[in-house]
Amino acid sequence: MEHTQLLCNISELNHLFRENISIEYLLERIVDLICSHMQTSVCSIYLYEQSNKTLTLRASHGLSPESINKVSLKLGEGITGTALKEMRAISVHKASSDPRYKHFASINEEQYDNFLAVPIHRGIERIGAIVLQRVKKKKFTENDILACRAVSSQLANMIENVRFIMDIHEQHANTAAETKSVEKVIRGRSAAKGFAVSELEIYDQDRDFKRYKKLSYDKQFTIKDYHRAIKATANQLKTLQKKVEERLNDAAAMIFTSHLMILQDKAFTGEIEKLISEGINPPVAMIKVAQKYIDIFSQADNNFVREKVQDVEDLSVRIIKNIIREKEESLELRGKIVAARDLFPSELLRLSSEEVSGIILVSGGVTSHLSILARSLQVPMVIANDPAIMQVDEGTQVLLDADSGNIYFSPEEEIILEFERRNKERLAVSAAGREVKPQTYTSDGTRITILANINLLSDLKQARDVKCEGIGLYRTEFPFIIRSDFPSEQEQYITYKRLIDGVGDKPVIFRTLDVGGDKVLSYYHDAKEMNPAIGLRSIRFSLQNIEVFEDQIKAILRAGSNGDIGIMFPMISSLEEFETARAIVEECKEQLKKRGEEHISNPKIGLMLELPSLVEIIDDVVKESDFISIGTNDFIQFMVGVDRTNEKVSDFYIPHHPAVMRSLKRIVETADKHGKPVSMCGSMAGDKAFLPFLLGIGMRTLSISPSYIPEAQSVIEKIDISRAQKLADDICRTPRIAEIAKLLKIDHTPDSVE
Repeated sequence: MEHTQLLCNISELNHLFRENISIEYLLERIVDLICSHMQTSVCSIYLYEQSNKTLTLRASHGLSPESINKVSLKLGEGITGTALKEMRAISVHKASSDPRYKHFASINEEQYDNFLAVPIHRGIERIGAIVLQRVKKKKFTENDILACRAVSSQLANMIENVRFIMDIHEQHANTAAETKSVEKVIRGRSAAKGFAVSELEIYDQDRDFKRYKKLSYDKQFTIKDYHRAIKATANQLKTLQKKVEERLNDAAAMIFTSHLMILQDKAFTGEIEKLISEGINPPVAMIKVAQKYIDIFSQADNNFVREKVQDVEDLSVRIIKNIIREKEESLELRGKIVAARDLFPSELLRLSSEEVSGIILVSGGVTSHLSILARSLQVPMVIANDPAIMQVDEGTQVLLDADSGNIYFSPEEEIILEFERRNKERLAVSAAGREVKPQTYTSDGTRITILANINLLSDLKQARDVKCEGIGLYRTEFPFIIRSDFPSEQEQYITYKRLIDGVGDKPVIFRTLDVGGDKVLSYYHDAKEMNPAIGLRSIRFSLQNIEVFEDQIKAILRAGSNGDIGIMFPMISSLEEFETARAIVEECKEQLKKRGEEHISNPKIGLMLELPSLVEIIDDVVKESDFISIGTNDFIQFMVGVDRTNEKVSDFYIPHHPAVMRSLKRIVETADKHGKPVSMCGSMAGDKAFLPFLLGIGMRTLSISPSYIPEAQSVIEKIDISRAQKLADDICRTPRIAEIAKLLKIDHTPDSVE
C-alpha cells in the first residue's frame, strides 16, 4: 500500500481548501483518497462537538449516504467514541462482538467486521475521528495503524478549519435558505464542440447503486420476475453494444462484454437464485450478491479488477430496475446533459450509446484522450473546474454551448432562442456548404497538403466528406483504451485493414501504441505511476512490452500489404531508441515471411518529434528517419515544463513561446535541407492563428482533425507565402511572449484544441 503517496495526496487537499469548493466535497475527497490508498471498504470521518460532547458522522465512503449528519455518538460511546475519549487508536477484528460496538440500523456496516478507529486531535483538543472498516478476511496491520495516525495528524488543522466553517453554516441554517453555490453562467473549456439544451443528469453510478440499496421493497417479487429481468437486461446490453459497434465500427469496442459475461456466470446468478429460493426478495438478493462481489473486487491489487466494481454496480441497477419494472423512461439518459466528476473511456462510450446530448466534465484537460474520444463520438463536451456543478438539482435546464465552453443554468428563454437561431443558421450554411477542394493552395499558388487525424474508424466518413488527402496520424491507442484487455494481432489487423480500405490509395501513417500519461490502460498491472507524464509511456511502454509491440507491428504490416503506409514511433528521445524500434519492425517482417503471411516489405519508418531532446541532434535524427511528424501538444508541454492536463497551470501552456517557435523553424529547415518529409499533427496545425507562421517557416504538410479541414483550407487560401515568411522571421527574432502574441494577433490562449 502506498501510504507515503497517500500523505502527499492529503497534503494536496490544502490547495482545494483554499479554492472555492464546498466543505462537503472536501470531506468526500478525503475519505475517497484514504479508502483508495488504504484499500478499505469503508472510510468515515466523525467531527466532535465539545459543547454537547457528541461525535457526528460528516463524510463516508462505503456507508449509506443517508447516515451522513444523522449518525452520532457520545464521547466514550461505541468503539469510535472510546478511541476519541482515550485518545488512542483502537483496532478490532470482530467489531460486532466487541462489547463497545454500537449498532446503527440501515447504514449497512454489518458486513465489515474489521474496525479501526483513530482519533483526530491537536494536542489535548479533540477534533474528531477517522474510522476504517474492512471485510472479515483482511485485518488491519500495525503499518495501517501507523499510516492512519500520520494521516489524522496531517488532517487535524484542516479538519479544525472545516469544522469551524460547518458550524457557521449550521448557525445560519434557520435564518437563510440554503442556495447552491453555482453561478448562473459558468465559463469552461471546450473539449468537443457542439450545442445542447436539455435537463441536467448527475452521473454517479456509485450513488445510483446506493439508492437502490436503501429502498424498501414492499412488494414480494418472484423467481419468474428475476428470470424475466435477466433476459430483459441481456437484451438491453446487446442493443447498447450494437449501437456502439454501429457508431464506431471498431472491432475492439466491446464495452458491454464484461456485463454479459457476469450475466452468464452461473456462480453469480446461481447465488442470487439460491437466496430467492430461501425466501429473500429478488431485489434484496441481487443487492446482497452484488455487494459481495463489489467487496471482493474492491480489495484486489489489480487496477482492472478493481474497476469491475463499476460494471457490477451498473449491471445490478439494470437488473433491479427490470425486476421492479421501473418505467423505461427512467432507464434512459437519451437527450440529457450529463455532469460527471470524471469518466473512463468505456463510460463515455456508454453515455454515447445511450444518446446523451452533451457532457459536462468537472475534471480533466481539454487535450486529454477523453476529449479526443468525445470529438470522435461527436458528443458536445465542456470541461469546467467547478465541483459545485455536481450539487445542482437534477432536472435543472441547462444550455451547453460547447463551441465557446459556456454553461448556462436555468437560461432565460431569450438566450435559448438566440442560440437556437444561431445554430439553425450554422446548419443552413453547412448544408449549402462551401465546397472543399481536393487540393489546397495559398494565394500565390504554393501547394499545401492537408491530411486527417483519425482516432476511430467512425472518423473516416467525415474525413472523406472533407476530401482529406490521406491519414497523417492514426492514433492506434484508442482500440486499446476502450477495451478491457490487449487486442490480439488478428483483432488489430481487422481494424487496420478497414482503415486502409476506407481511404483507398491515399497514404496512412500509423502511430504505434501511445499509452501512459493521461491515456491509461486499466488492465495493465503497472499502470499507476508517481509522474505518468514522464513515466513508462509511448515507445518506452512498447519496448518494455515486446510481445504487445510485435503484435501491433505485424498487424500493421499485414494490413498494409497493398497500401501506402508509414509507421511512426511516439515519444522518441534518442537515436538508439529509434533504431531499436526500427529493428523490431525488421524482425516482424522476417517472422511474417516465415509464416508465409502477405505483408508490406518497405513501409516508411518515421518518428513523432515530441521531446526537446531531439532538437539538438535534429540533423542526425532526420538522416536516420524516412519522415518526421511534429506532435506539438507534448512538445510544448515539455519545452515549457507544463502539464497540459492540469488546469492550475494551464495559463503557462503557451504554444507561442519563443523557444517553441524557434525550435519548430529549426526542425523544418533541417528536414528541408536533407530532403525529408516533415508534417505537423498537433493542435497548432489546426489553429488558424498559427497557420501563417507555420507556412512561413516552410511547413507544407498538416494533419488535423477532419472537422477543422474546411476552415483551415479557407485560411490557407488567403495566405501569401512571402508575407508569411517575413512574419515567421519577425517572430523568431522576438524574445518576448507578449510581442509574439501581438504579431500573431492572438491572446495567450490558442483558438482550437486538438
